[in-house]
Amino acid sequence: MDAFTEVAPQKNIFHRTYLIILLWFLGRAIQAASRVDREVREEFDRMPGTYTFSLGAFPRGPYMVIGKDDQGIVRYLGSDIDKQEVHLQMTLKSMALFFVLLTFEESTPTANARDRMIVSGDVPQACAAVRILDIVQVYLLPRFIAKRAIKRYPEWSLKRHTVDRALVYIRTLIGR
Repeated sequence: MDAFTEVAPQKNIFHRTYLIILLWFLGRAIQAASRVDREVREEFDRMPGTYTFSLGAFPRGPYMVIGKDDQGIVRYLGSDIDKQEVHLQMTLKSMALFFVLLTFEESTPTANARDRMIVSGDVPQACAAVRILDIVQVYLLPRFIAKRAIKRYPEWSLKRHTVDRALVYIRTLIGR
């Protein structure tokens, strides 16, 4: 056994920093969209009373944790998955694959089809979380990038596309 040396994964500070910042922004945007968008609110309403889910990279993160309390209020809970009980954990198999997903080179359904994602928890809640992520990505990203990030780009009304988008951005930045 001495003939084999352990190979540690490369540490890419740029990738990790990018992912931490993007997950922070995405977590706050999900919180904001839950207050602005009816579809996001309905997806969260279908989830059990107190529910948390996370999205991250195996083995050491970074992670994003989103929680819904018993009053139905959705909050971004930070990046530490050990601080609270996580009911649904969606984890990509490496930080490099997570970077590909969050630079929008590959959509979530494609990453799932290519067996790059591990889901620990209820599948219906995982599907709801992916639908929420898709809606939030449409709010945050320009159309030409969002088309690459999601399976199907929605046809939204002008109000939803402009006013609601502005509200999501403002609430994301101020944290409400």
